[in-house]
Amino acid sequence: MPVTIYHNPDCGTSRNTLAMIRQSGEDPTVVLYLETPPSRDTLVALIAAMKIPPRALLREKGTPYAALGLDDPKWNDDQLIDAMLAHPVLINRPIVVTDKGTRLCRPSERVLDILDHPVTRFEKEDGEIVTAAGAPRSTP
Repeated sequence: MPVTIYHNPDCGTSRNTLAMIRQSGEDPTVVLYLETPPSRDTLVALIAAMKIPPRALLREKGTPYAALGLDDPKWNDDQLIDAMLAHPVLINRPIVVTDKGTRLCRPSERVLDILDHPVTRFEKEDGEIVTAAGAPRSTP
């Protein structure tokens, strides 16, 4: 199964995750989900594969989350999914799918656990060093 990343190139976490995937020797399928949002079935399948409730996938920062009142517990799972489909920016990122699992990779080093041959050391855009164990270390 090829690696797939639901990616937003304007997001540093998403860029770092994509770089870790590529430096691990993978040539992922990159889905620019803001331009090509997932279908309802795909989004529901991703949420199920991550074993999280839809609310856990909602992004608040830089989205219409507050304006839509999505913090109100009155919204059920189907309504939250509808909101993400109507406003794909509400879908938190990056989501990575591999044969080892599907994961919301926040922080980006969460991707290492689901790659076949993860990098042993990676330097993020901000200079933070990530080791194979996934534990970040500051640059000396």
